[in-house]
Amino acid sequence: MSHRHEHQVLQLDVQGTPQAWISLEHAAVHVATDAVAWTHGDGPLATLRGGFNVARGCRSVIDVPPIVALRGAAAINLFAEPPAFSRSKLFRRDRMTCAYCGGRFRESELQCEHIVPESRGGRWTWMNLVTACGPCNGRKADRTPEEAGMSLLYLPYVPNRFEAFLLAGRHVRADVHEWLAARLPKDSRLH
Repeated sequence: MSHRHEHQVLQLDVQGTPQAWISLEHAAVHVATDAVAWTHGDGPLATLRGGFNVARGCRSVIDVPPIVALRGAAAINLFAEPPAFSRSKLFRRDRMTCAYCGGRFRESELQCEHIVPESRGGRWTWMNLVTACGPCNGRKADRTPEEAGMSLLYLPYVPNRFEAFLLAGRHVRADVHEWLAARLPKDSRLH
């Protein structure tokens, strides 16, 4: 039995910029209304069957590909928009690794660590947050890494659109994962 989240289609703009994960049904509407400029994938994600067309003497069938690029131009430059932040995306960006001790931990043992503490105006942004284990985060406390005598083992960065879609943690088919991974920056931690 497959899970609903496994049946998400990656929607792109015509230039190949990821826009959203959409449902099979939403993708089928795009296919049926000829809104799809091009597709990608190793065969359909699903085949949806509709009603019987008396005039044509056959049942309607729509093969839904795992990746669809829609016709027309995007309303905004999606690469100019930073991806939405979440704890789980941060932990995956940082490979579940504490920025101070280098240990790898389960998600439940990790914390979002502000490089510039919140009490000093540090914000919840990709560039001010790293992953830390509880003991290191407690040791650093309400200080900067320099004040605490703790060096960062890696630097924060803002994931690009392709990384953000992989960091979302969805279960995606191997061909969709490969398509996204092929577009990652060379220095991405997701390689």
